[in-house]
Amino acid sequence: MRFGLKTIIFLGGSLLMIAPALVAGVHFTGELQERVENSSTARLRAVGELASEQIGRRMHQLWQGVDSMARQADIEDGARMHREFSFLGGLDSRYSWIGAANIEGKVVAGLGGLLEGQDVSQRPWFRKGLKGPAAEDVHDAKLLEKLLPATDKARRFVDFSAPIRKPDGTVTGVLGAHFDWYWLKDNLESIRFPGAQFILMSRDRKVLSGPADIQDTILSVGSAIAAGQQTSVALTERWPDGKDYISVVVPAVQYKDMPSFGWSIIVRAPTDTVFENAKSIARSFWLTLGAGALAALVLLYLFADWIATPLRRALGSAERLVNGDVGEPPHEETRYAEASRLSSVIVRLQSREMRPYQKVSRPARQEDPVA
Repeated sequence: MRFGLKTIIFLGGSLLMIAPALVAGVHFTGELQERVENSSTARLRAVGELASEQIGRRMHQLWQGVDSMARQADIEDGARMHREFSFLGGLDSRYSWIGAANIEGKVVAGLGGLLEGQDVSQRPWFRKGLKGPAAEDVHDAKLLEKLLPATDKARRFVDFSAPIRKPDGTVTGVLGAHFDWYWLKDNLESIRFPGAQFILMSRDRKVLSGPADIQDTILSVGSAIAAGQQTSVALTERWPDGKDYISVVVPAVQYKDMPSFGWSIIVRAPTDTVFENAKSIARSFWLTLGAGALAALVLLYLFADWIATPLRRALGSAERLVNGDVGEPPHEETRYAEASRLSSVIVRLQSREMRPYQKVSRPARQEDPVA
């Protein structure tokens, strides 16, 4: 099967126009999505670092108080420490309890007299505090649960502790402070950014603060694994709720000399939200490209018809000439040079074919009769 010139021009021209346009369009939309993803990742990372710094600063203020008291504390002067703890507890409600224990783990002074005389030698804050400045991750209240006023929620604390030393550097005890976890959680949840969610992760990948559907769960998504390893990454991944998110890990919620809790922050944003503007731009681009391509195809079809029509008429005249029909003159073509030349050639051929007929049909001249 052979195609006509009109079909060849139309199909060939369509291919030459559409193929590069499709390649360029795919490249453009791919680049657009990549740039949007990169800019969104950078924005989420910046927001996460800001949140991490804010939390670190607030916790560092608490740490400074604990560290300062530990440097000034005298384990042998329990009455003085008791007065200082009472003053501090009345001044700052963030302290749920603060106290000091001697080297054997016996509490010699505590806020409100709580735990005084009790053995805390097995408590993590005491054991870690003997070795140096320490921070204890979120935990349920143990000894203090029944001593503090009842609340709607089970009490949870985060702890700072530091060794109490003599002037010669000898450790004589540990000063520890329990801070209300819900105060810190409220602080984190007060940090908001449109389209982004903050998730505070423990070292063991447990969600300390985040959306209700994953609160207090241990996650196995890639970003949570990276957070547990204190690694900074940016991933596009599917979360347990079945939705895809761009997740950015900001490791080590840390500030200056504050002991580390081993926390990390994950900032995530739904990909549907992140790529919404890019998808809108891509849709507009493809609609514009489609409309332009349709208009171009219509013009190409008309152009192909404009090119092929003179040749089609000349071919019809040539076929009639071959079949012996010399009565109808060919159409005078003037659209372009080649069609005009072809039309002239057919006219000359037709004239040449018509000469024998003209000779045969010419009537014979008769002699005038002799008068």
